[in-house]
Amino acid sequence: MFSTTQLNERNQRTQGLFRLLFLMMTWLLILPVLIIVSTLIYKGGSIISADFLFTVPTDGMTAGGIFPALFGTVWLVGVALLASVPIGIAAAIYLSEYAPDNWLTRVINLAIINLAGVPSIVHALFGVGAFVIFFKFGTSILAASLTLAIMTLPVVIVASRESLQAVPHAFREACWNMGATRWQTIRRVVLPNAVSGILTGVILEVSRTTGETAPIMFTGAAFYLPFLPESVFDQTMALSLHLFVVSTQVPNVPEALPYGVALVLIAMVLIMNSISIAFRMYLRGKKKW
Repeated sequence: MFSTTQLNERNQRTQGLFRLLFLMMTWLLILPVLIIVSTLIYKGGSIISADFLFTVPTDGMTAGGIFPALFGTVWLVGVALLASVPIGIAAAIYLSEYAPDNWLTRVINLAIINLAGVPSIVHALFGVGAFVIFFKFGTSILAASLTLAIMTLPVVIVASRESLQAVPHAFREACWNMGATRWQTIRRVVLPNAVSGILTGVILEVSRTTGETAPIMFTGAAFYLPFLPESVFDQTMALSLHLFVVSTQVPNVPEALPYGVALVLIAMVLIMNSISIAFRMYLRGKKKW
């Protein structure tokens, strides 16, 4: 039977200290989220009802519901995903599977990194110049969604590229040895095995586009619009802008109203992310490696 040495005891104490340290750091990350969500539920939970979710604002937005803003947020996120995800995946496929390692590729990678660090207000001004004025989309859902798509494109590209590169190279070599072309290998083998990681970028994009205010404030979101948009060329209300408006611009707002809007906004992000995460876990469960 082995006896515990002083070195083993010291290593166990050190391991225990680091485990405790990492546990405390984890709780430091989780605790603010719990406090925020608890505060929103405590102060805004009383206003949540079917009428609040499915009616239009009334009395100068001091009463009524948030349905136009809720519906408009879904519009903005949906169109932004349709615009950015195909382009982001295509760019990731090129950079991961086709692009040679030369100065042009390095410039593209640098541009993607820099684009991810541009402030949202700068994207908003770009959206006004490019989509509202130059392409003549006007202040519309399409202009706002394309601005959000440009802003979140680096997230999709980076997540998709990392997922593609994580697929073992032996999978590609096996396909090539069987006579498959590069595109057939990518379409039939690489992409199916990387789709769960690609969804990570989509989840991050959904979270960011849902909560952004500055890019849509100048390009397509309306201060008050008590009816639903009929096409992507119409303006719309959005939850993030509505929260800003009722918190800072509208007098005599009931205390529970801004907290209720914030609670719905967070719940919407959590629901969208939960659906994406569940689908990603399902796809990961089907992997053979």
